[in-house]
Amino acid sequence: MTGRVTRRFRIVALAGVLAAGAVVTTAGAPSAGADGPGAGAPWVVSLGDSAISGEAGRWAGNTNNGSNLIDAGGADAYWDNAANTGEQIAGCHRSEAAAIHIGGAVSSLNLACSGAKTYTSGGGSSDFKPGIDFANTAYGKGQALSLQEFASTHNVKMVAVMIGANDYGFADILQACHVNWLTSPSWWKNYCYDDSSVSSRFTASNITAKTTAIRGAFLNVRQAMANAGYADSQYAIVAHTYWSPVPSGAGNRYPESGWTRQSVGGCGMWNRDADYANNTIVPAFNSSVRNAATQTGLSNIKVLDLQSSLNGRRLCENTVGLLEEKGVPSWTSAGAVDKTEWVNQLRVASTIIGPYQVQESVHANYWGQLAMRNCMRQAYNGGTPRGGSCVRSANGLNASGEPNMALQ
Repeated sequence: MTGRVTRRFRIVALAGVLAAGAVVTTAGAPSAGADGPGAGAPWVVSLGDSAISGEAGRWAGNTNNGSNLIDAGGADAYWDNAANTGEQIAGCHRSEAAAIHIGGAVSSLNLACSGAKTYTSGGGSSDFKPGIDFANTAYGKGQALSLQEFASTHNVKMVAVMIGANDYGFADILQACHVNWLTSPSWWKNYCYDDSSVSSRFTASNITAKTTAIRGAFLNVRQAMANAGYADSQYAIVAHTYWSPVPSGAGNRYPESGWTRQSVGGCGMWNRDADYANNTIVPAFNSSVRNAATQTGLSNIKVLDLQSSLNGRRLCENTVGLLEEKGVPSWTSAGAVDKTEWVNQLRVASTIIGPYQVQESVHANYWGQLAMRNCMRQAYNGGTPRGGSCVRSANGLNASGEPNMALQ
């Protein structure tokens, strides 16, 4: 394939990034019949988009060698139907590694879906995306309705929610930034931060609109729980902010010139656009989440701030590397979690025959998901959920095989 054809293919294939989990784990069979609001074994439920569904949770680190070296989840990593033969909703990618599965004496249900917005979208079985609403279609139900039905017969103590990035059009933003890098030379850079298609998403009026939509999603969660028979005091909503997936431009270990930033690292983006992502895009997402939570006026909503949780382990960050760059034989090798990346590469051409998928690009991988699971467990706080900021606390893994994290 010539360089020009390869570039065209990458641009077309990248359009699928992010456009696209219900894994249920139990700590024992739920008691029959009597379970419901305040009664029975405790459950936690996750709602939202790819950042909480567990997208990319199959892969532990990055490599340009064999995919088997980083395959922590296997081909069934996203299967969640009753027979464990496939997905309940195609493309939701509700990973076995998803953060909601905190374990212990707490059972969990993942209703999140990769590609989801605050509202249900998609007009067919192949592109249906349940939003945090009460939609009831031939292709599936909104996440709020699914929560309502589940909570009426299970003792749900915490509802974890992560939503809003797709309302802003994260996939389109990522595509624009990558394509601008791919199609311009280092001596005449074409940035995405000043493209109207990107900058228009972060005007004051649009930020207000997206904040209102996220507020509506939180209120739909409250309505679903009220419909299921819960008082606000019987559970908590934990609103998650988004993590930064790439470092600032100065923190990238690959040069801007040449092709290695993408051909080796899988992070084709100009430094200035990476700075824009960290200084404008992610903060805008997260200010919308925080302000939406405040605007609900609910006393039982907490904010779990994950913005800095992957810092030091991000895609192409100069503190980590590919397995082969760090001399790590595989993801199971001692110290792999501290030497390799917790965010999946932006993969396009390498997804032609699999097993990688385009929609896994630039998402927290297996290590990143387990790091956030550690945060989630601390936020659950033994059944009295709390908020705070979650950051890396030490190298190595805890007794559950998760990166060490601290909720501050």
